[in-house]
Amino acid sequence: MPLSSLNRTGRRQAPEACSRKEVPRAGADVCTAEAQGCTVEDVAERGSAVVEFTFLSLLLMVPLVYFIITMAQLQGGSFAVVGAADQAAKVFVAQPDAAAGQAAAEQAVLLALADHGHTATDAEVETSCAPADCTAGSAVTVTVHLTVPLPFLPFSGVLDLNAGRLSASATQLVGRFR
Repeated sequence: MPLSSLNRTGRRQAPEACSRKEVPRAGADVCTAEAQGCTVEDVAERGSAVVEFTFLSLLLMVPLVYFIITMAQLQGGSFAVVGAADQAAKVFVAQPDAAAGQAAAEQAVLLALADHGHTATDAEVETSCAPADCTAGSAVTVTVHLTVPLPFLPFSGVLDLNAGRLSASATQLVGRFR
């Protein structure tokens, strides 16, 4: 067998007549294909590349698309926590006292997270003042923690399957004239 009739994998290449679009039917047509140098295997493998490509592309594309969606969820979550922490710190320092500031900061966090499609159960809010009495000139730091669930898994909360935990903090100074 001449080397020119072997393909890259070392298998015998089908003659030119086998690669035509005509598919032999049963009986004499198969014999005609064999007479042209085609084997029954060559005829039987026609069209299998389309099936293999479709199967492998689905096998590879579904996890890739899921990964992209998960990364988008994490990116959206990072926007949410940064905005929530910033707004909560600004709202806290605008309130007349620390108790009202804490309540307003928590409401601001819930509103900012809801704007990005996250629930209150996925978030935690921490506020701290330095010095601790939150008087004029104090620095108020608000830290927001958000747990981002995996997309398309309604039971991820039960199994504790999360895409990640994000945190952001913002600091504002309490003005001299509240």
